[in-house]
Amino acid sequence: MDRPSAESASPAADRLRKGFASGLRFLKSFPADHNLRPATADSIVAGMATFAETRSALCVEGVCKSFGEVQVLTDIGFEVSSGEFVTLLGPSGCGKTTLLRILAGLELADRGRVMLDGREMTGIPANRRPVNTVFQNYALFPHLSVRENIAFGLRSRRFSESAVAERVGVALQILQMESLVGRYPHQLSGGQKQRVALARALVNEPELLLLDEPMSALDAKLRAEVQIELRRLQRRLGKTFILVTHDQDEAMTVSDRVLVMSDGRIVQSGTPAEVYERPVSRFVAEFLGSANLISGSRVNGHVETIHGPLSVSGSPGWSRGTLAIRPERIRVCSRRPGMNGVSARVREVIYRGDHMDLFVEPGALRVRTAPRADLRAGATIWLALEPEYLVPLSD
Repeated sequence: MDRPSAESASPAADRLRKGFASGLRFLKSFPADHNLRPATADSIVAGMATFAETRSALCVEGVCKSFGEVQVLTDIGFEVSSGEFVTLLGPSGCGKTTLLRILAGLELADRGRVMLDGREMTGIPANRRPVNTVFQNYALFPHLSVRENIAFGLRSRRFSESAVAERVGVALQILQMESLVGRYPHQLSGGQKQRVALARALVNEPELLLLDEPMSALDAKLRAEVQIELRRLQRRLGKTFILVTHDQDEAMTVSDRVLVMSDGRIVQSGTPAEVYERPVSRFVAEFLGSANLISGSRVNGHVETIHGPLSVSGSPGWSRGTLAIRPERIRVCSRRPGMNGVSARVREVIYRGDHMDLFVEPGALRVRTAPRADLRAGATIWLALEPEYLVPLSD
């Protein structure tokens, strides 16, 4: 295998420098206790679109995987468009990490195939795939310094030492890690480890970047900031990202599309708004945020429930089933609404700063509304359950 020369690597390094220089809002203005200095660059991302010339399109067909008698994945199939940010969302044990490992080449599927940009990936080892993975624990080599961790992928691809030094130098400079080059992973904070893991992945210019819950070790405030900056980074890079998480807020924040997984299957796919506003099942409705589930029977174009007859948009596909409505979609009214009005008594009020959660009877409905002084336990109120927000579930 020919070794890339310093000269041939220089244009790539220039593109990398432009991308990193334009991108590190990813780590800007983080708390001081994470040892992160304000970034002088705008965003890691903007300029890296200049070298995103090879764009990936992922196709997964009929993938199955079992460990012994335990079926972990069953007939998984989906496509990811070039430059799309897709999240695999589900609870622990649903198979999402196993699926990610199959995409990375770290596990072999029992059946099915994985295609990347039209090329069959099945049987190709991880080190030969145009894919990089940022792991949950960052998977940094404990015996290697920051510099050597970032350089590892380039050296394994047999880049010349001058090309390695140039690319790593750019990453260190723009990620503002020059003072950390001699440190080892155990000497770094969580935010610093994440920067090293991300830099190690991006210097290889992968067609597909896989992220296995990389923000789970960060504190809540930093995690929220990183989610937004990661999304900005992906948009400007134009690269294809696949994230694995059990955090619904994370999935909603960063994704173009969310694949909800349960028991080794994809149970719903759509934009964050689609899967949140129009869940197809009880599992999806309850896993993504809070949902009021109302049992009823379809009678003459409406649904008879404990709250009385409710009109819905369209006709449910069942004679008896369940409607879902999000707490924030229930409107508190001063008088009886013209349609789907429900009289209720406030059982409990929880003040949450920017909103209040009301728990009302009958039917144990949960209502989310703006803070109001007149909403107290024991008060009688009118609620409007508007038809467009009542979603018939399939189970």
